[in-house]
Amino acid sequence: MKAGKLGQRSQELLYVSLSKALSSATSSRQLHKVHSLIITSGLDQSVFFSGKLISKYAQFKNPVGSLSVFRRVSPANSVYQWNSIIRALTHNGLFSDALKFYSQMRNLELKQDTYTFPSVINACAGLSDLEMGVLPACGDLVAVEGQIVHGLVEKMGIKKDVIVSNGLLSMYFKFNRLTDCKLIFSEMVVRDTVSWNTVICGYSQSGLFEESIKLFLEMVDNFEPDLLTIGSVLRACGQIGDLELGKYVHDYMIRNGYECDTTASNILINMYAKCGNLLASREVFDRIRFKDLVSWNSLISGYIQNECFEEAMKLLSKMKADLRADSVTYVMLLSMSGQLARIHHGKEVHCDIIKMGFDSSLVVGNALIDMYAKCGKLEDSLKQFENMRDRDIVTWNSIITACVHSEDYNQGFRMTSRMRIEGMMPDLPTMLATLPMCSFLAAKRQGKEIHSCIFKLGIQSDVPVGNALIEMYSKCGSLKHSLLVFEQMKMKDVVTWTALISAYGMYGEGKKALRAFEEMEATGIAPDHIAFVAIIFACSHSGLVDEGQAYFDHMKKKYKIEPRIEHYACVVDLLSRSGLLAEAEEFILSMPLKPDASLWGTLLSGCRASGNVKVAERASQHIIELNSDNTGYYVLVSNVYAALGKWDKVRMIRKSLRNKGLKKDPGCSWMEIRNKVYVFGTGDRFFEQYEEVNRLLEILAGLMAKEGYVADLQFALHDVEEDEKRDLLCGHSERLAIAFGLLNTKPGTPLQVMKNLRVCGDCHTVTKYISKIVQRELLVRDANRFHLFKDGTCSCGDYW
Repeated sequence: MKAGKLGQRSQELLYVSLSKALSSATSSRQLHKVHSLIITSGLDQSVFFSGKLISKYAQFKNPVGSLSVFRRVSPANSVYQWNSIIRALTHNGLFSDALKFYSQMRNLELKQDTYTFPSVINACAGLSDLEMGVLPACGDLVAVEGQIVHGLVEKMGIKKDVIVSNGLLSMYFKFNRLTDCKLIFSEMVVRDTVSWNTVICGYSQSGLFEESIKLFLEMVDNFEPDLLTIGSVLRACGQIGDLELGKYVHDYMIRNGYECDTTASNILINMYAKCGNLLASREVFDRIRFKDLVSWNSLISGYIQNECFEEAMKLLSKMKADLRADSVTYVMLLSMSGQLARIHHGKEVHCDIIKMGFDSSLVVGNALIDMYAKCGKLEDSLKQFENMRDRDIVTWNSIITACVHSEDYNQGFRMTSRMRIEGMMPDLPTMLATLPMCSFLAAKRQGKEIHSCIFKLGIQSDVPVGNALIEMYSKCGSLKHSLLVFEQMKMKDVVTWTALISAYGMYGEGKKALRAFEEMEATGIAPDHIAFVAIIFACSHSGLVDEGQAYFDHMKKKYKIEPRIEHYACVVDLLSRSGLLAEAEEFILSMPLKPDASLWGTLLSGCRASGNVKVAERASQHIIELNSDNTGYYVLVSNVYAALGKWDKVRMIRKSLRNKGLKKDPGCSWMEIRNKVYVFGTGDRFFEQYEEVNRLLEILAGLMAKEGYVADLQFALHDVEEDEKRDLLCGHSERLAIAFGLLNTKPGTPLQVMKNLRVCGDCHTVTKYISKIVQRELLVRDANRFHLFKDGTCSCGDYW
């Protein structure tokens, strides 16, 4: 009896001794020794020791060791062992394997408990991080698995467990299922600090900055937030520019001893800078005892964001005396060079990058593409792109955006095609970069293809995408599709409504634009300064003078929006198009802002239409005195003097342009026929079927003459004989495009032509005649708007 008790006592002591040794093991070597002793003692099949060993191997980042222990247990029927292996795999990032083991556990019909679900939920969330966005289908499957687990939690009645609920919160935030997050948080019977921190950080990371801040203010009454939460709230304050609340959080940090923390101070520097308070940023920076590279970068970035570039350069020089710049620093410097369009400075930074060995950095490479594009050096952007060994989605988006910035849309389309060929899936920024190219080129076919991609990616409900689609379809001559996109959008912002109003304005649908503006106000969306530009523009192109002036006053009185130069230009255009030139000139002279060349140019355009010589000459003189570098205004003055027959002044202006190194943009038109784009320049003689086009134009000229057409020679802007002037008018690019289209499409089908400049008065008249003679709808988009010619009339009502 005594011997039996001694044996049992000895076994208990061995059990306790091995348990302590296992818990205190601080290295893999020690763990292996203890593991050997456990096997020698015959305790390796014990539920307790096998579970502890699985967890300990996981702690030392050895999931193979965890799996080896689990597989040696025969049979592994303890929930504790299964929970341990699932937790071990999740802890080591083997999320897919953890879920497989969980599935096997369920198949064995082992009862799951509150220790099972946190690991499984974390595995679902972790797998979502890895796969969602890269493999959308896999992401969806993970989300379904997560919902199944949630259902089991509800069924078993353990949702009251705070650890399980916290895991569900974290998982749903990673799935971006914010509605589920709100529901779980609101139903939590018990909340701890982790609950609050998870939901506050989750809202901030999801862009719901105001909700994040509101919850933080609720939290601080009962729980103490950690540094991660405080950082999230400060970033939220910076994002929405809430300086007052940012100061409140800063005061809270001081009261609770966070002020001396370098990381927290860096976040504060960033917050104050984004709120525009550089003095406070500098004060926080100066108080940091141990400044790291992030501290310097945060402050320099703040000065760059607030366009204090000289101070940023001074800080950089000071930083280099103490620390070695990193890739973040160089990305900021490249951003500054791009903003200032300082190509020499950008190239110097590029040289430093190569010397310091950062040229292989993907982030730096992307920043170089962007910098060169903003400095007007697309060739250098393309060279940088080709030299990069690795490319990610940001690289492709950067080069496509560079092409858009440089207005090389054909190159941009080539890049989007190459991107797909090389297997890179487009994302939201790709769509937003590509759609403006379709808008400019009126490439409706490509636009529809992109629209199809948007549906496949499941981002059609994204508001910026919808806004871009409305603009794309309207500029591609399909107002019907613009309206369809608008009607299908569940969420609409001020940009959405402005895009619709602009679309109506481009098509001369002024009354519909007015109704859309009223509907926008009725929904509670306040118009901004761009919306007012759009509505006054729409009024201008429909002859709605009183309504346009009323909205100009409405903007100032109701919404307290101070008019900008573009609003004044719209009113001048409104008055000038309606022949109210004296009122337009008086309006310019009474402005509180100094008139620029755009205002006088707008008035001058109105003078050309009405033939008011005196006002035209005064406006021309103002443009010359302002000495603008905009070629278009000089060309406009030159055209006015040409129409008046004052060729000496025409020659003087053209000489001035040459002396300044400025060139007139040549007129060109283009159209798409059977998926191919044809481009025609003014006076072009080197295109397919030139002879046939020329003959057709001669036939049409004869038919138009019988209808009463007389050429308006004032639009032939050269000092030549009348016959030559008529020939010059016949060579205008839109006429060449229309004739080519008539030859290469079936009778009766509509034609659509795009032009980079404003349609001249004579071409506008000619197109009306052609539409009547050939009985076709001719849709022409010029630099200002769309003209739908049908049966000898134009939709613009001659307000263009």
